[in-house]
Amino acid sequence: MKKIVIVEDEKAIRENYLDVLKKHGYDVQGYDNRPDAQAAFSEQLPDLAIIDIGLQNEIDGGFTLCQALRAMSPTIPIIFLTARDSDFDTVCGLRMGADDYLTKDISLPHLIARIAALFRRSDLMTTPTEQDTLLVRGPLTIDKNKMQIFWNNQRIELTVTEFWMVYALAKRPGHVKSRYDLMDDAQVVVDDSTITSHIKRIRKKFIQFDASFDCINTVYGMGYRWGA
Repeated sequence: MKKIVIVEDEKAIRENYLDVLKKHGYDVQGYDNRPDAQAAFSEQLPDLAIIDIGLQNEIDGGFTLCQALRAMSPTIPIIFLTARDSDFDTVCGLRMGADDYLTKDISLPHLIARIAALFRRSDLMTTPTEQDTLLVRGPLTIDKNKMQIFWNNQRIELTVTEFWMVYALAKRPGHVKSRYDLMDDAQVVVDDSTITSHIKRIRKKFIQFDASFDCINTVYGMGYRWGA
């Protein structure tokens, strides 16, 4: 049974999500503040976390919690579920490592579908490696089954969404992938600025290991391509 943690300070909303997710077969735990949730994460990581941004007296407590959780695990799926719908908040959340950013007007069936999609992708990490699942592009090696990416034999820690974006680009070098294509490959529905934020974050992670990394090229007005 997959374990989900919901961090939401409004009791009625939290209990509604808890009830719905339990009915779909998930083991769900709820917290109404950042310190308690962070302490629980330190004891045991869930399989997925759903976090609001404003938590009690902490206006950006969810952002802080996301950063702490991402430091504990580079791969655990994280969803922001919040009433804050500005582009600034969306970009901030994704730059901090969230896999998805949803607003509270999302329907419950849609939320369940997004959770299931993240679990399908993260479950691939436990599948044994087979040679035909390896994709090699020069210094880049992608293990599709384990959802691991290496650059010059050094592992690049990517979120689930970031992994699928890199895989989609590297699978066909030189082929331009539109932002819509990348959304489809990563199974997310976001706006253009969100895709841009993901790409910037991916580049930054590769550059940490190789300052000369320049394989993800922007094709203005069209999208992105793997240029190696």
